[in-house]
Amino acid sequence: MWRISIPREISILSSKILSPTTPKRYAIIEACLIGLVSGLAAFLLKEGAGWLGSWRISESLNAAVPAWIFLPGVGLIGGLLTGLLVERLAPETAGSGIPQVKAALAGEPISLDFRVAFAKLIGTMFTMGSGLILGRQGPTVQIGAALAAWISRWVPTSPNYRRQLIACGAAAGLAAGFNAPIAGVLFVVEELLHDVSGITLGPAIIASFIGAVVSRLLGGQEFSDSLTKTIILETVQDRLVYAREIPLFIVLGILAGVLGTLFSRSIIAGSKFNRRVLRWGLPQRMAVAGLLSGLVVSLLPLSFRNNTGIRELILSGELPWQTSALAFTAHFILTAIAASSGAPGGLFAPSLVLGSALGHLVGSWESEFMLGIDQPTIFAFAGMGAFFCAVARTPMTAVVIVFEITTDFGLVLPLMISSIVAYLISEKLDPESLYDQLLKLSGIELKPDKPIDGVLEKLRASDVMQRNVETLSGHLTLKQVIEAFATSHHRGFPVVENGKLVGIITQTDLTQISSRQFPDHTPIDQLMTTQPITVGPDDNLTHVLYLLGHYKLSRLPVVEHHHLVGIITRSDIIRAELGQISGETTQVGRHYEPSYIAYQTRGPQTGNGRLLVSLYNPQTAPTLLKIAIAIAQERNYELECLTVITIPYSQSPSETPVRLTKSRRLLQQAERLGQHLQISVHTQIRVAHDVAQAILETTQKEHIDLLLMGWHGEKSAPDRIFGNVMDTVIRQIPCQIMLVKWAQNLISHENQMDGNSDIAACPILGLHRWLVPVRDTLEHSVSVQLLPALIKLSLSPQVRLCRVVKTGISEQEIKDFKQASEYLSDRLNTEVIFNSVCSNSVSEAVIDLANKDQCDVILLGASREGMLRQVIQGNIPEAIAKNCHCTVILVRPALKK
Repeated sequence: MWRISIPREISILSSKILSPTTPKRYAIIEACLIGLVSGLAAFLLKEGAGWLGSWRISESLNAAVPAWIFLPGVGLIGGLLTGLLVERLAPETAGSGIPQVKAALAGEPISLDFRVAFAKLIGTMFTMGSGLILGRQGPTVQIGAALAAWISRWVPTSPNYRRQLIACGAAAGLAAGFNAPIAGVLFVVEELLHDVSGITLGPAIIASFIGAVVSRLLGGQEFSDSLTKTIILETVQDRLVYAREIPLFIVLGILAGVLGTLFSRSIIAGSKFNRRVLRWGLPQRMAVAGLLSGLVVSLLPLSFRNNTGIRELILSGELPWQTSALAFTAHFILTAIAASSGAPGGLFAPSLVLGSALGHLVGSWESEFMLGIDQPTIFAFAGMGAFFCAVARTPMTAVVIVFEITTDFGLVLPLMISSIVAYLISEKLDPESLYDQLLKLSGIELKPDKPIDGVLEKLRASDVMQRNVETLSGHLTLKQVIEAFATSHHRGFPVVENGKLVGIITQTDLTQISSRQFPDHTPIDQLMTTQPITVGPDDNLTHVLYLLGHYKLSRLPVVEHHHLVGIITRSDIIRAELGQISGETTQVGRHYEPSYIAYQTRGPQTGNGRLLVSLYNPQTAPTLLKIAIAIAQERNYELECLTVITIPYSQSPSETPVRLTKSRRLLQQAERLGQHLQISVHTQIRVAHDVAQAILETTQKEHIDLLLMGWHGEKSAPDRIFGNVMDTVIRQIPCQIMLVKWAQNLISHENQMDGNSDIAACPILGLHRWLVPVRDTLEHSVSVQLLPALIKLSLSPQVRLCRVVKTGISEQEIKDFKQASEYLSDRLNTEVIFNSVCSNSVSEAVIDLANKDQCDVILLGASREGMLRQVIQGNIPEAIAKNCHCTVILVRPALKK
């Protein structure tokens, strides 16, 4: 009896622990941990920035060189080094960090992990130590969110819950930065998440509270416990607001709204100028900003060298109005310069300084010219909240932050009046917030928020599963299984007998099998997993996603009474969730409408063939066009330029209004380029449900001979090889295909197309050393056939041919390859070197050789099966493209008819 009941009890307990509600049960522990690490990070940032700032101030007073030389020098060198650090370690940490967190919470692919948190911590510390007029509270939001995202990966959970944990980290970061736990929660609810559900609000409160407590215990109050704070509180404490002062608080709100909007616009204007006119890198921009900041501060009074100190002096009411006006003007200009440079630093603290200076000016004006009340400090505090609100567009947070700093109820009414007026004025003058405009500059436009609560809970596996499942028979052998994987993009197959699921076999299984050297005739029942984890048709997607994450699976069979009725993958869940967010309904077996040509131009049909180039990214389009034109000139091809505008599946491509301005501008530049180089250029804009669908239709209709596309070098989903679009293109499009994964430094040099028709006349910077792996003879190598056209894109090119073999290569083969290399060298008019490498792994050998020779580009040819093969040896082209930092060009020959 005991032998039966104990395992049963253990089974029941295990099922409860592993139930879908596990994330909620772990919420308190995770929130505590997030609050703890966020508080520690905020303390380290405060201490580090404070130490560097104190060193800069003391050295500027005691250094042998004058301050007007020392401070600009520190700003120049510090800004340059910080910019290099951020650019090399984590470019996504540039700026305040709040736009990045907002985008990540909206579902954009923004990196948030320990690397981002560390880079933001160090970068902000050095930024403030260099003398740039930026704060540390905004960065603590990104640091907290990144640490929370890093922690959330420890426990597999749903995307929605992970999003809420990131929000907890953001709240804890702000709470720790200001020692204001309530404000941290309100900022997340008001600006970042727009969500007050129980599972979000509870952990956010806990994380904020612990973050603020840790920061306060380790680092003290936001304001120092000095005589200054005592004077501030004694001046304002329990002071009544007179009715005659209310109009002045309204005036203060109007001024804060106008000047706050002007402040935001100046940052946007400076950012556009840096990116589109100067086109400097982050290190250069930060160096100039540090130089200007140091030069200006060295000419101002000594009190201006300490940002926190000047704020406390303003709030004390001891400064004359002239000094407050000077503080407002200097901080306004220097903060705009620093923020527009992209330096890692926040705008919260500078906004509070600007608001306090503006409020002090209004209070001094009241005291001297109107009411004769000699307490301008209350206006300084009200100005802090009003200006903060005008910049951040968060009236509740603005009021609560200042209240939590002062703990004075007498300030609540002035804060509310000024903040609400400032918010209304700023919204009227500029409906878009500063953070949304900064995101747009980076090419990210957030859609209006739509609630996604309960999406995964409401949907069932039967709603989104794939009913037409490719399966394998239980009578197959190992050789037949390998052939099935080689001709399919799937990474796993259910094994069925008489409609019943008997097992599942994946590429991971085959990889383990290869090390054990099973014979080819081994039956599949000795290779497969005989008791796979399954779900039922009525299981909700929260449970499905938990099982996928907990057991690190890419797919789950859907079984009803032991019969296989479908299969569900992560991609299915993601599509379902996105469909619910956009208001679509999931329908199995939907037939999507053909794409619609919304814009088209035709050139003369004078070429020997046609090359289709897919243009979608303005930053990579110029370089992609250079390659297309080089090939078109070499082969006498016409050029077909295509851009695709995707729309939701619930809308019809022929009836959906779309904006064509950006796409048309891009295509018109390509047309001018073709006219200048006497190449026939055709252009079209297609509206479609899917990019791959539009490309496939275009290749069929326009009789394309070669397709050229850019590629990020990463998978779009765990159950894909190259990504949804690329996998479809490789498998179904019959013409020759070229995929290009750009090196980051190459794109930064090439940048955006400016409409100059000489864009193709100059070579591509950074393509100097070429590595071309070959498998057979050079005459049959598809990559070598493209070299005569591609090599024209380089200045003084160097070409290295390599062949990877397992056991060695005969002397005759070496002689034949060298002769072919000499012939190719004469044809290309450049040096061509050939060598062979012995290795069991083609991808590892090519990667090592590319890194050793510091190659700029790898030109790699492969068949369709070779590019999609993930059995035993893995996907060689994908592995090379993913692990090499240089430009990688993958070429797939045309499929045989």
